[in-house]
Amino acid sequence: MPNRLIEAQSLYLRKHAENPIDWWAWSDAAIEQARRDNKIIFLSVGYSSCHWCTVMEGEAFSDPEIARYLNENYLPIKVDREERPDLDSIYMQALQMMTGQGGWPLNIFLTPADLAPFYGGTYFPIEPKYGKPGFLHVLQTLRGLYDSDRYRLDAVKAEILTNLQNSVLLPNQTLSQERLKDGLEYSTGIISAEMPGTRFPMIPYADAALHAIRFEFDRYNAREVTRNRGLSLALGGIFDHVAGGFHRYTVDSTWTVPHFEKMLYDNGLIVEYLANLWAAGVQEPAFERAIAKTVQWLKREMTAPESYFYAAQDADSFATPEEAEPEEGTFYVWSYEELQNALTSEELTELSEQFAIEPVGNFEGKTVLQRKQSGQLSDTVESALNKLFEIRYGSSIDETFPPARNADEARSIAWTGRIPAVTDTKMIVAWNSLMISGLARSYAVFRDLEALELASQAATFILQNQWINQRFHRINYNGSVEVLAQSEDFAFFVKALLDLHQVTRSIQSDAPENQIDWLAEAIRIQAEFDQYLWSDTLSGYYNTASDASRDLLIRERSYVDNATPSANGIAIANLVRLSLLTENLDYFDRAEQTLQAFASVMEQSPSACPSLFAALDWFRNQTLIRSTVEQIAALETQYLPTTAFMVMETLPENAIALVCQGLSCKEPAKTQEQFTQQIQQSQIRSR
Repeated sequence: MPNRLIEAQSLYLRKHAENPIDWWAWSDAAIEQARRDNKIIFLSVGYSSCHWCTVMEGEAFSDPEIARYLNENYLPIKVDREERPDLDSIYMQALQMMTGQGGWPLNIFLTPADLAPFYGGTYFPIEPKYGKPGFLHVLQTLRGLYDSDRYRLDAVKAEILTNLQNSVLLPNQTLSQERLKDGLEYSTGIISAEMPGTRFPMIPYADAALHAIRFEFDRYNAREVTRNRGLSLALGGIFDHVAGGFHRYTVDSTWTVPHFEKMLYDNGLIVEYLANLWAAGVQEPAFERAIAKTVQWLKREMTAPESYFYAAQDADSFATPEEAEPEEGTFYVWSYEELQNALTSEELTELSEQFAIEPVGNFEGKTVLQRKQSGQLSDTVESALNKLFEIRYGSSIDETFPPARNADEARSIAWTGRIPAVTDTKMIVAWNSLMISGLARSYAVFRDLEALELASQAATFILQNQWINQRFHRINYNGSVEVLAQSEDFAFFVKALLDLHQVTRSIQSDAPENQIDWLAEAIRIQAEFDQYLWSDTLSGYYNTASDASRDLLIRERSYVDNATPSANGIAIANLVRLSLLTENLDYFDRAEQTLQAFASVMEQSPSACPSLFAALDWFRNQTLIRSTVEQIAALETQYLPTTAFMVMETLPENAIALVCQGLSCKEPAKTQEQFTQQIQQSQIRSR
């Protein structure tokens, strides 16, 4: 008998619809029921492509004895973190305070009266193992504590609440060059560190390190550090060399074996980063290939007929339709025998010269493809990879590949190749925005019109479909619009619109007809952002709107970067760009206020907030270049990270450009040499 989640739009929630647990979705009704029955709320947060979420769903959440006890003694609530990152952020912060670490699934226990957390963890097995207690034992112990030792429980809860409330920051006036230097150096050091264990892309840190290459700081060679991160991404097993797209992370320190899910947000950020590396002069052929293949993957597998981008693809897939459970990486890895049968001896020999291939494999007896060196792949190797593509997909690279929307579809459709991983087909504004920005930057650097068209169409879909009653919304489930937009949706989408404005204004001859006024749309959406999420008392942007926060323990203004940049960091840079492009200093004032609001954390914890330092770079080194279409088109292929462009119909007599810094402009540049010198000086003036 399905539970309430059978009616959910979220793929993650529906995956739990057949559990014997009497799950609720997060709602006022669920909270009120817990209060009436005096039941602890068991809050479980995850997402559809999370491997250990899937494991726990098939184990503890499917166990009848656990379900019986949980239903009788708790009010169980499931949350999709991709729908409600605001809830996830609060309770993940609480979990990290309790245990010193976090992750998903996030399982946490709340007192019903005030929704305050008092115990939590991530994956709980049925029986004690991996150093973790059995889940039923946890449930029984906590219920006993709640019933008989409320004083102890309240003491734990009070400490956590105090720490959460103390995370509210007080403003600080210092926005110096030294602070910028320290912050960019911290990020460069984090990217350069060679530590054992997993490897994540960490693009917010890599981007801040890329900002640092202009300043030639003493402690690290930022150019070398950022190049090495790009090579790790483009050559490593984290990249799907056969079909394009980046996996979420690798489980080892050599970038070899990935955790195989592909997240839209990672791919948008990595495409933009690699394009910026190329623009900065690190013109490695592997970067261009990785971007091109990722655009192919996006168009083939991740673009809805309505032109928006899907959210993610799972790590796990079925080897055969008869299998009860999917296995991690099945869609992506190769046995040595498969390679021998698929390729000619010449192709296998040359593939083995350029990729790390051994008969014993590198992942459970099979092979994850990882390149041995940079440079251009040979035609023979590209031909071999195309053969592997056809085996995996049963079709050519250019054909559209339909998504498997759930496990039943994956097993029931007669695929001509392997059974693909399930695709989460929801549209998330923030993630689409990161991809739009990556595609726009790829177009600016490589003049790939297909990338621009994909970006423009996705942005157009959002503009035409994500407003209800004049309010911006975060999610689209196949035409059903859900969840008011959160700060990352506003900030990332405004950035995406500004990125589109820059490339389509400066390269008019290539731009699609009937171009939307992206700048006007950015201004409109920024106004809604300011109206509903700006903090008048503290400055900076709350995670959620003023009228959508009543169910939250606290109202956060997030500044910490994770896999994605912080909304406030991106918002500050947007405000500086808007001030340059509109000449409205109210935007600049708001950017300064927000930086001051977070200056104390920038001083105390520079490793936590690389995007705030990238924003500080915009604030201190903002540059506006007014010039012709031709001049700007050439400049956009370069890495000028704190520069906005404005196409001018007329310039001062004999001038080719105007370079403006903040509230003042340099003398009109009359020669190319003078223009180049002015740009270079403007980019490093805070040194």
